[in-house]
Amino acid sequence: MCPFMQFIEGGRRYQCGFCNCVNDVPPFYFQHLDHIGRRLDHYEKPELSLGSYEYVATLDYCRKSKPPNPPAFIFMIDVSYSNIKNGLVKLICEELKTMLEKIPKEEQEETSAIRVGFITYNKVLHFFNVKSNLAQPQMMVVTDVGEVFVPLLDGFLVNYQESQSVIHNLLDQIPDMFADSNENETVFAPVIQAGMEALKAADCPGKLFIFHSSLPTAEAPGKLKNRDDKKLVNTDKEKILFQPQTNVYDSLAKDCVAHGCSVTLFLFPSQYVDVASLGLVPQLTGGTLYKYNNFQMHLDRQQFLNDLRNDIEKKIGFDAIMRVRTSTGFRATDFFGGILMNNTTDIEMAAIDCDKAVTVEFKHDDKLSEDSGALIQCAVLYTTISGQRRLRIHNLGLNCSSQLADLYKSCETDALINFFAKSAFKAVLHQPLKVIREILVNQTAHMLACYRKNCASPSAASQLILPDSMKVLPVYMNCLLKNCVLLSRPEISTDERAYQRQLVMTMGVADSQLFFYPQLLPIHTLDVKSTMLPAAVRCSESRLSEEGIFLLANGLHMFLWLGVSSPPELIQGIFNVPSFAHINTDMTLLPEVVNPYSQQLRMVMGIIQQKRPYSMKLTIVKQREQPEMVFRQFLVEDKGLYGGSSYVDFLCCVHKEICQLLN
Repeated sequence: MCPFMQFIEGGRRYQCGFCNCVNDVPPFYFQHLDHIGRRLDHYEKPELSLGSYEYVATLDYCRKSKPPNPPAFIFMIDVSYSNIKNGLVKLICEELKTMLEKIPKEEQEETSAIRVGFITYNKVLHFFNVKSNLAQPQMMVVTDVGEVFVPLLDGFLVNYQESQSVIHNLLDQIPDMFADSNENETVFAPVIQAGMEALKAADCPGKLFIFHSSLPTAEAPGKLKNRDDKKLVNTDKEKILFQPQTNVYDSLAKDCVAHGCSVTLFLFPSQYVDVASLGLVPQLTGGTLYKYNNFQMHLDRQQFLNDLRNDIEKKIGFDAIMRVRTSTGFRATDFFGGILMNNTTDIEMAAIDCDKAVTVEFKHDDKLSEDSGALIQCAVLYTTISGQRRLRIHNLGLNCSSQLADLYKSCETDALINFFAKSAFKAVLHQPLKVIREILVNQTAHMLACYRKNCASPSAASQLILPDSMKVLPVYMNCLLKNCVLLSRPEISTDERAYQRQLVMTMGVADSQLFFYPQLLPIHTLDVKSTMLPAAVRCSESRLSEEGIFLLANGLHMFLWLGVSSPPELIQGIFNVPSFAHINTDMTLLPEVVNPYSQQLRMVMGIIQQKRPYSMKLTIVKQREQPEMVFRQFLVEDKGLYGGSSYVDFLCCVHKEICQLLN
């Protein structure tokens, strides 16, 4: 039932807006109609008057027709030698003590219904019993990583509030327990398997938080070898680098989704770890992948802790299934996101959180009428954090037009780029990159040529004419073509490319927009009396000036670029040092100076960081120093250092294609 249903015959029957069938209104739902044919209770029923609403689902919509149990969070820490040595294990254990207080709970509840469990691992797994009546946590070791089983049920998943002292005890002991370990080999697939089996045994959905740092080379299912082969780059076999090495992870992901088990992975690699394989389960289960290359405690700690805190606290639903319905004339044909599809209609998600988007492609395959428009309904059945089964429904009614010009007027470039990026990044697994880049250029030229031919007023062929709503499409398209996933660069690792590919697959429109075209703000123009952000400038070297200070952000990275002649009073104000030469470029956090410039800049950085799914690490860059090379890669309107055309060159190229199409 939704606002697009038409009630007729005095309210006894209704006509469906999607299929036009006429059905009887069941007696319990009957209501009289007013003088304009609308039900008298129109404004009292959310499903008749609102575009989005939620129902509590009946038992028919629950597994085995019984109410679900509240979900669980399982924390799984890699305690191999390198993680102990660099202090990571100690850091994670320390922080979990405060972060577990923040596990999400329903607004009206005192405490969270989510239970927690703990596992540590290297090439074997250690389960911990943290039952509230124990004086000390108990460890159980599982050495059979080929066939993982859960050695205990009672006492593994517990309520944090009840078992707090035992859990704190455990978190204090873990770093010491493994302090003398020199075990370098790790397993990975069995870790996920163990977490999933534990959730299955407890008959609840949930989320695994895995903290992992190396290629899993120990003898076990999902064992990987180093296959980082630069010789494949720029050949037709390059796609192999983006595909998982073994099918273990694919079938593991399917099992996880079937049991409502979502996997979030925090990676701390110091060398190749095969992100294309390890990241597959997080991607297909609606989890998140975070990656901190060459993690150094003093530099990367804050970024990691911000990410971990946000991830634990974010709004999330579990064990979800989504359907997209349309009125006749068009249909949903393709879906992109942290999803799994076992058939053509059910979109399955082990979890969905507030930072994930699902992009849907529709195909127009029959007549649409201007009178009735086109209807879309998206329904998601999911389990809340308190274990309630709910159905969330979104309805959308779109206008139809027989005029192409109307279509171009209301086009959304940023949504288009999100879609083109996802379809290109999906194709990377099967097609040569050169072919994908050509297709993107062709599609851009076709869209613009069609406008030129059918909508624009006649003009000289030498003119490039773009519709107002698509003025920035070529800029964004060029950024997508230059992204390291589609165009390899010698200084970017295979893992980094696989990582960026995965991030984009679940990004929402605003995040993908910033990711492909970063925000560049002139900080030297900051008005310390105002809370407004300075107006962004175009991402090109020509916009930088020696006297200027610029902040660049793309959702993953943040750079503060300092011109060689930056105003001394600004440098003093921001860094509390006398001159440009004294600035320490190793810092990843700005000093908290009591000065209007410093406070204003930190506020601006806070605003940009807000609502972004990843914590952006700050890099300080001085003009004409070596690290500037990295910063320049983000000036996306300029020519790339290793190929990739400038915006102006790309416009010329597209214009040439358009002219050929029109001839």
